[in-house]
Amino acid sequence: MSQTKLEKITSIQEQIAQLENRCKQLIQEQKIQERKDRTKRLCRRMGLFESLLPESIPLTEEQFKTFLEKTILSEYSRKILSTLTTENAATTTPQNAGAAVQSNLAIVDKSVATEQEDDGDESEDGETEQG
Repeated sequence: MSQTKLEKITSIQEQIAQLENRCKQLIQEQKIQERKDRTKRLCRRMGLFESLLPESIPLTEEQFKTFLEKTILSEYSRKILSTLTTENAATTTPQNAGAAVQSNLAIVDKSVATEQEDDGDESEDGETEQG
């Protein structure tokens, strides 16, 4: 028995409805995964932050916010962030994003070491040591 045109139309409309529902379901799953990824990223980053600066753990939310505003809004930190994001844009693909993070951490470590060495060349009164 062949289907009439009306039956074919009804069948196709049902398939369209099923596909639309499947599309909505996939979009919802994608949003859930993005939220999970964000939560995971935030936890990892704050864990790293607290391990590097354990003194920040007892701060209140307001104190922590003030600390971040005063440190992150400095020209030096903006320059580091700009360098890291530029390098990421040039080298990062989704497959090697983890390697880029490790590379960025190494760059930050070098920058901090260089800054500490520069600070070590000055005496407490701010004058450069001669020797």
